[in-house]
Amino acid sequence: MITVAALWILILLFGGGYALDRVLTVSLLKSFDAQLETVMKSMLASAEIGPDGEVRFNRPLADQRFLEAYSGAYYQISGSGADTFPSRSLWDRRLRVDEHNDIKQHVYDSSEFQDEPLRIVERDVMLPGSPNRWRFQVAQSRDDLNAQIKQLRRVLIISFVILGGGLIILATLQAFYGLWPLRRVRREVIAIRSGRQTRLTEEFPSEIRPLVSEINELLAHNEAQAEEARTHAGNLAHALKTPLTVITNAAMARDDDLAPTVIRESAAMRRQVDHHLARARAIGRRASAQARTQVWDSLEAVQRAVERMHEGVTIDIAGDRQTCVRVERQDLDELLGNLVENGAKYGGGRVFVTIEKPANGCVDIVVEDDGPGIPSGQREELFVRGRRLDTTGKPGTGLGLAIVRDVAEIYGGSIAVDESEDLGGLLARLRLPAGQV
Repeated sequence: MITVAALWILILLFGGGYALDRVLTVSLLKSFDAQLETVMKSMLASAEIGPDGEVRFNRPLADQRFLEAYSGAYYQISGSGADTFPSRSLWDRRLRVDEHNDIKQHVYDSSEFQDEPLRIVERDVMLPGSPNRWRFQVAQSRDDLNAQIKQLRRVLIISFVILGGGLIILATLQAFYGLWPLRRVRREVIAIRSGRQTRLTEEFPSEIRPLVSEINELLAHNEAQAEEARTHAGNLAHALKTPLTVITNAAMARDDDLAPTVIRESAAMRRQVDHHLARARAIGRRASAQARTQVWDSLEAVQRAVERMHEGVTIDIAGDRQTCVRVERQDLDELLGNLVENGAKYGGGRVFVTIEKPANGCVDIVVEDDGPGIPSGQREELFVRGRRLDTTGKPGTGLGLAIVRDVAEIYGGSIAVDESEDLGGLLARLRLPAGQV
């Protein structure tokens, strides 16, 4: 930041100084030329032709420097075939006369005199009573002008160096003190990592407070996730403890029904492991804010898989093909797979899936079947882990809808069951946060 600010300040000061130098230099030069042009006008106004055809002034010029030898102020009048009329200040020197094809006034610099640069104004005129074209020249040494320009540039350079140094120092102090609160944030983060404190303090400038608040919310979120992970680990350990104890006791007692006991308790442990693994996967993926999945693509994949598993089952899909939800594809496949498979397994052969998009920023996925349905008083029992309401003996773990509810809630969604008005069976309404394509 300091380097970029310093470079930008230097560029601006250099550009501004160069422009100011040009403006002031041109202004001095114009003022210098204006003085020469005034002398030129005075010469033209007082010039006349004498009795012998020579040029003379009917009144003397006011500047006394024209009378002092090598004074730095000179004039000269010359014409073809006539004697040159120089100022006394030229003494034994003469101004160079170049040919012009016009009578316009010319202003230029000249180095014809050694160690004395000149600024010359010249003009060709025709005087009354003379057939010659006369060249009027006024010259003045540039020493004073160059000294003024040099002094001006010295003052500009000193002033801009001081200004640039002050601005760079100011930018450095501004960056240093402006970023000082971030050093405090760093120290407090180190204190949090070492365990000396749990949150960042709120005593920061208003520009830093949003960052501090976000960091504190992130810390709270991480703590909640860690606590949630500890809770699930404890729940899984507790759920596995009882089946392992039963298997151990049966093995130590050498029971005759050891094999059925192992199979039964292993199935119970498998249900618990599947349930907690599904929650762990969903929690791990929930941190991805970029998760976007098209519902239609996931439903088509589930449709193909379920129709292969359950012959004779018809699964119809309706709704917007472009609808997306903020859920990872694998989790959405698991959610929809559980719902559609339950409809295919316990229904009468027809499953209807509708994609609805309410105006509250969520997507509703409605799964209906034509089965016998479930009485309203028993519907909440569908979400109890390991609880099965099926009495037909079809294979299952009793964890499908429980997993659907847990995973949906992890993503900020929900699941509800009701009676299907169209098909007469069970209606499951899965609500998930909508995402952009």
